[in-house]
Amino acid sequence: MKMHSHKQGPVGAWVVDVNMGYGHSRAAHALKDLSGGNVLSANDYVGIPELDKKLWKESRELYEAVSRLKPVPVVGDMLFDAFDRWQQIAPFYPRRDLSKPNFQLTQIYRMIKKGLGKHLIAKLAENPLPLVTTFFIPAFCADYYDYPGDIWCVTTDADISRAWAPLDPQRSRIKYFASNGRVVERLKLYGVRDENIFLTGFPLPKELIGGPSSRVLKDLLSHRLCNLDPQGIFTDVHAKSLRAELGTARCVIDKTSHPLTLTYSVGGAGAQRQLGVKLLNSLKNKIAQGKIRVNLVAGLRKDTAKFYRDAVVAAGLKKHLGTWINVPEFDSRDAYFSGFNELLKTTDILWTKPSELSFYTGLGIAVVMAPPIGSQEEFNRTWLQYVGGGISQNDPTYTDEWLFDWIDSGGVARMAWNGFIQAPTHGTYRIEDIVLGRTSELRKLPLIV
Repeated sequence: MKMHSHKQGPVGAWVVDVNMGYGHSRAAHALKDLSGGNVLSANDYVGIPELDKKLWKESRELYEAVSRLKPVPVVGDMLFDAFDRWQQIAPFYPRRDLSKPNFQLTQIYRMIKKGLGKHLIAKLAENPLPLVTTFFIPAFCADYYDYPGDIWCVTTDADISRAWAPLDPQRSRIKYFASNGRVVERLKLYGVRDENIFLTGFPLPKELIGGPSSRVLKDLLSHRLCNLDPQGIFTDVHAKSLRAELGTARCVIDKTSHPLTLTYSVGGAGAQRQLGVKLLNSLKNKIAQGKIRVNLVAGLRKDTAKFYRDAVVAAGLKKHLGTWINVPEFDSRDAYFSGFNELLKTTDILWTKPSELSFYTGLGIAVVMAPPIGSQEEFNRTWLQYVGGGISQNDPTYTDEWLFDWIDSGGVARMAWNGFIQAPTHGTYRIEDIVLGRTSELRKLPLIV
């Protein structure tokens, strides 16, 4: 069975995700250099046994169905709340022992004892490189079936439920890359040993950073701040800090690098697609006047992409499709993640639910948050507000008013800057250094974020 491609350089680890939603795959895509450019999906690989396929499929379909039902009045809320309680994150305070397994965790181990993941781990064990997974179940399987190599698990939210830690955390070999300080502390409450927790930050795409010096990121942020601070209010107040971090102010020569650009992104389940149409209709005059460019990103969902193209035509903006409005389509998950990263190079504002994309404020991108879907997204929203990189949306019907008020006041530029300064940026590099046993030249992250 061919499980890996070596076409893009040396392989230092197996990188494993699950293709449920985008969060776990997005993190794995950023880490793909560790595995020669290839990511293996635990729930969808060549030769996966029928039993595994069936168990994974059921869990994914349940999640996506419930996520799509969320906007349905009354019934959607009831179903989603029941599902969310099943995977809920307990309040952090007061600090206490939270190591007792929850129902979700016992169900996961019941499936593992039935054989879930046994085939995958046996195949990987033939070449026992470090195993880096962005979802907890493959890590549990590796631990349970005694995988001979190191087992690393990358957390993908700003806080995590008990299901992320194994049944017996004290005896487990699983080591964690924590996305922020709260996750570090949370894992300790779940009983994970201190020496198995590494604070790295969420893995962000290297092509948007440009190495430990953040060369590419600083260039992109300079362009972005020009668009986000047309009155110069933010840049006047923070001129000294901006010069120290980014070099001489470049707004005059950079003014034409790209127009003010908003990217609206829906999740893997396609929930909240209607919101994209509301903001499109609100901004249609500004789009027609060349004052803002809008990307409506439907991920891999062809139905949502068509829905957006139809909405563009209905709004009388067909002639701007492909210039001032983009509705990109992608044929594979890999193409989607690469294409999305390319879009972010010229994105000034990212509008999305507070998913794993909340961490992308670390790239110096201001985030406008759609309503959260699920317990973990509530925590992501709190974290994003806490670091100052994002804010909850106002009424989307009046986006053309409030968004431009925020921009004209320098407030959106401030969010982009806060994200760059406060949120972890170099998670991918930290993870690579630890897995490959290299000495890191990056500073140690403060526990608070």
